[in-house]
Amino acid sequence: MSENKPAHPTEEDGKLIDGLVEELVGGLGPDDQLQHINKAFLPKRARVIEGIELLRQVVFPGFFDEERVTPDNARDHIRELLASIHALFYDQVLQGLCYERNVTRDQAEHEGDEGCTSKARELTGQFLKTIPELRRKLALDVKAAFDGDPAAVSTDEAIFSYPGIDAIFIQRAAHELYKLRVPLIPRIMTEYAHSETGIDIHPGAIIGSSFFIDHGTGVVVGETTTIGNNVKVYQGVTLGALSTKGGQDWRGMKRHPTIEDNVTIYPNATILGGETVVGEGCVVNGGAFLTHSVEPGHTVRIDHPQLQLKAQRSRKDKKTTHNN
Repeated sequence: MSENKPAHPTEEDGKLIDGLVEELVGGLGPDDQLQHINKAFLPKRARVIEGIELLRQVVFPGFFDEERVTPDNARDHIRELLASIHALFYDQVLQGLCYERNVTRDQAEHEGDEGCTSKARELTGQFLKTIPELRRKLALDVKAAFDGDPAAVSTDEAIFSYPGIDAIFIQRAAHELYKLRVPLIPRIMTEYAHSETGIDIHPGAIIGSSFFIDHGTGVVVGETTTIGNNVKVYQGVTLGALSTKGGQDWRGMKRHPTIEDNVTIYPNATILGGETVVGEGCVVNGGAFLTHSVEPGHTVRIDHPQLQLKAQRSRKDKKTTHNN
């Protein structure tokens, strides 16, 4: 038998498949949280990602476009992109609003479509109006990346290849939709960024200007985090909740820390708690575990027991050698 031809299913194979179909589909019901069958509305993840990539071309014109952008065609090109973005996000926002309406059972499943339609159009328009300010903020983030990394050859390199720039671009866009209370889509966007970059920033996090994530892998920034201006964060940093015991009881509460202006947080530092404030100009050393506030201008250090032991042994060895 040729290796390129798939094997024909046997009668026994068919019986196996029929049995699995009955087991998987026959037991589906309204209490099964893993199914969304016979529901009219749900945003499409692939379409949201497509919208992100179109938005990227508007924010960074000429960098990610399939065709060359010139002064002669830039206006028409951006106009076409914006029209596509409007149509795509309008459709997905509409799906999200109708989905939320049905889940919360505020109205019957097929009632109020006109309300969803007008609301989706309004929110989509408001979102598009944030794009110029989004570009301004991203320009400062790119400059911060270039200025803060001596390995950076150019700002072009940062835009093309830095995962931190990619993650903050998506988060800033998602944050605008989050503020507009658009369901599902902001989280789809930031989880896409998470899967692409290894950087997990909730769309609810409030982030100031000139934010730089260096290297980035393993960075986690929680929903109620507030980050000031000119903050630099390295890989493995967690800005998280002190406790999530009680689960949904914490919803809507300030659970994550506040990082004031001009703070640097080195690799693998963990800062937890809604009441924790890291003051302006602080430096948090790598590996620190912080659950209390720090006054402005301080350095948070960690004394590693193994390093202390090594230093003690080194001093002891030197003393023994000297005595001999």
